[in-house]
Amino acid sequence: MTEEREIVVDARQLSRRFGSLVAVEDVSFSVARGEIFGVLGPNGAGKSTTIRMLCGLLDPSGGSATVVGYDVAKQPDRVKERIGYMTQRFSLYEDLTVEENLRFFAGLYGVPASERRKKVDLTLEKTGLGTRRKQLAATLSGGWKQRVALASSTIHEPPLLFLDEPTAGVDPVSRREFWESIHRIAAEGTTVLVTTHYMDEAERCHRLAFVFRGRVLSLGSPQEIVDACQLEVVELATDDGLRAATLLRSVSGIDQVSSFGHELRVVSRMPEASELVERTLAAHGVRTSWLRPARASVEDAFVSMVNAEQAEGAAAGGGAA
Repeated sequence: MTEEREIVVDARQLSRRFGSLVAVEDVSFSVARGEIFGVLGPNGAGKSTTIRMLCGLLDPSGGSATVVGYDVAKQPDRVKERIGYMTQRFSLYEDLTVEENLRFFAGLYGVPASERRKKVDLTLEKTGLGTRRKQLAATLSGGWKQRVALASSTIHEPPLLFLDEPTAGVDPVSRREFWESIHRIAAEGTTVLVTTHYMDEAERCHRLAFVFRGRVLSLGSPQEIVDACQLEVVELATDDGLRAATLLRSVSGIDQVSSFGHELRVVSRMPEASELVERTLAAHGVRTSWLRPARASVEDAFVSMVNAEQAEGAAAGGGAA
């Protein structure tokens, strides 16, 4: 029998309007303790608005949500006391050292004065920042600033950590190290809710909500979401990539064609996509060096769902005209 896990975030038909603009519409999901839950979507999809409502920073226009046991609309201050919050714009005090920044945020988050020195020392050691403790924040690289920002957001050991586009503009090595830190934090029992538009980061989450135009398109583990789309993927190499891509994009049933040098990646909702691609290219005299099936990715699934939503919206708009 599977042990029932504690629910830390429970959003039910959460909505937010700004005048006539519907930024978030009937968003529902739950997040269990110790889970890394990703909210994935393009810029303007409603991710940050959703996070701000769950943090108690923005009142919902409709629906409800409880976060760490508190109602976000009725008890926003209690929510804020129990969470950590980090965004891509998280501001360190650049004229303070790493140690001084941590001490400041420990006070801001309510760590008792008698415990702050011990908590700062422990955090410096745990996060690998010990050798930088006396360094001014202004002189740190982007990756080190990000590490200090994460340490500052978690120094009070919150049960829930919100990360809103935390790795935007950070180099690939620092991004990888950051995600290793996130998995360590989650393994220690902290629940993490992260928004991102990076598809490779989505693969690192335990579960995902795909958000587009303020609505949830799909919910589940990365593999569950990919499987639900029932996509067939084909990769091939050809010296006539531009012509091959043009031909394949005109074929009904082929959803996406992406170029990678002399290689193409073709995504289809049709069964036996390999045969369809091979037959189409052969009929027009396009030769391939090799052609093989490939694994569908979270990015393939997301783009496919967005394309379907846009096509449905265009059809509905055309019908209403």
